[in-house]
Amino acid sequence: MSITGYLAPEGFVAELLHELGADALETHDRLVLAAGPPRAIGWAANVWRDPVWLKIASIGDAAKQLRAIQRNWALYSFAHHRRAALIAAKLPKVSAKPLAFGDPAPTAPLGAWTLLDPATVLASPSCSSPFPNGEAQFVEDRAPPSRAYLKLWEAFTVLGARPQPGETCLDLGASPGGWSWVLAQLGARVIAVDKAALDERLMKLPNVTQRRESAFGLDPHAIGAIDWLFSDVVCYPTRLLTLVEKFIAAGTGRNFLCTIKFQGDTDFATQARFAAISGTRLLHLHANKHELTWVRLGA
Repeated sequence: MSITGYLAPEGFVAELLHELGADALETHDRLVLAAGPPRAIGWAANVWRDPVWLKIASIGDAAKQLRAIQRNWALYSFAHHRRAALIAAKLPKVSAKPLAFGDPAPTAPLGAWTLLDPATVLASPSCSSPFPNGEAQFVEDRAPPSRAYLKLWEAFTVLGARPQPGETCLDLGASPGGWSWVLAQLGARVIAVDKAALDERLMKLPNVTQRRESAFGLDPHAIGAIDWLFSDVVCYPTRLLTLVEKFIAAGTGRNFLCTIKFQGDTDFATQARFAAISGTRLLHLHANKHELTWVRLGA
């Protein structure tokens, strides 16, 4: 039987276990081992694609066995912290410096490992995320009007796709303008939609216009063709789903990137309806809170 490891984002083990259902076999803090090959899971910060169990005789033996598999490893430590740290100290150092936005995600293979007990290492040489434990870090910028800009920076870095200069972006629920700021810096033409005002610095930019109205009252055909639809609007997931379904049905947009914000209990039924949309990816970004990022590219 094949086994896959799924590392839950901090605070969302219950969500991960719900998604895995009966496939979940055992839980080690945030790391859940499940039966079967890797599958699309929204509530996973990192997926350990091919975990192996290593019996170790010593700290040095653990490091030797890991180095024999490959060079680059990231430790996920949930117990036996001192012993795990001593093993990690004997492994080649992996640079985890914050990225400047625009730099590509690391391409070197990065495995993940943990110490299950003093004599057992669980290690996966192949993982879904190029970042240690799925935690992308960036050199932050003080200029944007809100820290929500980090979600877009991370999403574009992980996806390897972003708006190009001159493309038209519709930013729903834009105020105060964290996402519009990112899009404008990329050279896109931004239509920001929100009843509340944008940061005045954004309104001075020639490639940003604002529509002071509700995102939910928009007629997609009145907006016209757009290259990207973005939404970080605060609303219940069912309302966001209705909104994006309206734009999908209109056929006026090519790429979609929206934050599904869960208020109270996680709405798994609506999450499943988003996941069922053709061409969809659901991601939990490191910058997300009780949220998932829904992506549909090249529709």
